This record gives sequence, structure tokens and C-alpha cells, in this order.
Amino acid sequence: MTYSERNPGENQTISGSFILVGFSYLHQLQILLFLLLLVIYLLTLMGNLVVILLTMLNSTLHTPMYFFLVNLSFLDIIFTTSVVPQLLVHLLVEEKTISLEGCMAQMYIYTIMGFTECCLLAAMSYDRYVAICHPLHYTTIMSGRVCAQLAGASWIICISVAVAHTKWLFSLPLCGSHHMHHFFCDIAPVMKMVCTDTTNIRIVGFILTGLFIMSPFLLIILSYVYIISTILKLPSAEGKRKAFSTCSSHLMVVTLFYGMALFTELVPKSESTIERDQMISLMNTIVAPVLNPIIYTLRNKEVKGAWRKTIVRRIFAHS
Repeated sequence: MTYSERNPGENQTISGSFILVGFSYLHQLQILLFLLLLVIYLLTLMGNLVVILLTMLNSTLHTPMYFFLVNLSFLDIIFTTSVVPQLLVHLLVEEKTISLEGCMAQMYIYTIMGFTECCLLAAMSYDRYVAICHPLHYTTIMSGRVCAQLAGASWIICISVAVAHTKWLFSLPLCGSHHMHHFFCDIAPVMKMVCTDTTNIRIVGFILTGLFIMSPFLLIILSYVYIISTILKLPSAEGKRKAFSTCSSHLMVVTLFYGMALFTELVPKSESTIERDQMISLMNTIVAPVLNPIIYTLRNKEVKGAWRKTIVRRIFAHS
């Protein structure tokens, strides 16, 4: 690790690597946390891979909703893999270092996945809106080309914006202690290390939050206003129940994702501590990716039917 002295007695400019303090304060409990996170990480991988493979192997799931769900499952795998394996290693070793380049890469991925998930959730809400409010034109409006364009735009735009923002942040001089009181390279702890005026990048960050987090959320709310209005006009109770059931999984995932984000923002800054912030970040990192495939598989008859068909097909193939 190298540093360059700015002036005697002042802080040093960081130019080598960081030490992620993380959960060092837990001492002996780090082993227990390691085992818990390992199980959750394996469940996350298994659950999301099952969703991806089932969708690929069963033609009945080759629909717009499951196309977006495969994108979401792939995103969740990358999202957790960018953070959890390194955290597992750091829970077992004394030297919890990460290079400057590794820190940048981690922030790239984390930011890209966060922005893209918001956009994909909005695209899925639009799919549900078309399916319920314009069922006769569903196959025309939500064609394969349109779905590919929506998903492709979400990935390309979010990747470009996240990379540009992260490069800008790391182009600013970082100084002070190289100890980062976090378990991964998030934007907030890195911003605290910037030793120059951060007004412009904070304003841009606020704008990006509005564009890629709040705007999709408003689109989701607007979609469900129309969806609920249409469902309530249906004449039969059975029709209403079926219509609501087609949206329930997506609505639960949206509630989970944005509910946790809202909880993070509602924690009073005066009561915030490093330990509490880390635990909240950990929940945001591991809870949604492991629960999303469970929500879509346990509450969805099509997925459960596809799972049974796949198992039966494999049994007969071996017989």
C-alpha cells in the first residue's frame, strides 16, 4: 500500500488500497455470521438459477413476465456475488483489504444492479398493466422485440450512467484514514473520504436517484392505480381474484425492494451508528435476492406447474 504525504501533520492521500473494517466489532460472532451468510448466499444462487433454468426449459414460461424475471434473477446473482463472497473471506481473515481498482469495480457493479433493478421492476409493472388493462392487445404491445428493447435499454443506460458516476467519484482526491467502516465499497463511505468539495457530485447523485429510483417507483404506482381501477370494474369476484393473483408476486417484490429502501432513508441520521448502517446495508444486500425467487415460485402456479413437469420429464427420461 502506498501513500503520498501532502503536508506534515495533515492527513495522507489514499492511493493504494482500503481496509474494510466491516464486522470486526463482532469478534467471535464473525464465524456465526459467516455460516449464516454462506447458507443465504447458496440459497440465493440456487433459487435464482432454478428460476432461470425453469424458464429456459419450459415453453409455457416463455412470456414477457418471465423474460423480465430471468433478467431480475441474473441481476440478483451478480448483485450478491459482487459483495457476499468477499465479505465471507473477510470474516475469516485478519487482513480485510481491497485494492482501489477492486473497490471501483465493486461500486460499479453494486450501482449498476441497483439502478437496473428499479428499471426492470418498472418494466414488469408495465407488463402487468398491459395484461390486465389491455388484454386483447397484450401480445401485440408486449412483443418479444419490445421486451428486448425495454430490458436492453434498462441495462445499457444504467451501466453507462453508473460507470460514469463511479469514475467521477474516484477521480476526486481521497484522503484521511484508509480504514473504511463498511463491509464493501458503497458510495456513502467513499464520499466521506473525498477531501475536496463534493457539492456537484452530490447534486448529480440526487438527480440520478430521482431518475433511476424514484421515477420507476412513480411509474409502478401509476401502473397499479390503473390496474386496481380496472380490476375493481370486473363483474365477478372470481375474475377479480385471478387478476389480483397475476400481480401479487410482482407487487410483493416491489414492496420488499422499495420498503427496505424507504426504511433505510427513514432511520434518523442523529440516531444512526456505523454498526446500524452496516446491518441495514447487509439486509438490503442479502434479503431481496434470496426472497425474490421464493416469492415467484411459491406464489405462482405456472412456475410450480413448470417445476413439476420438469421433474416428471427427468424421471421418465431416466426410466
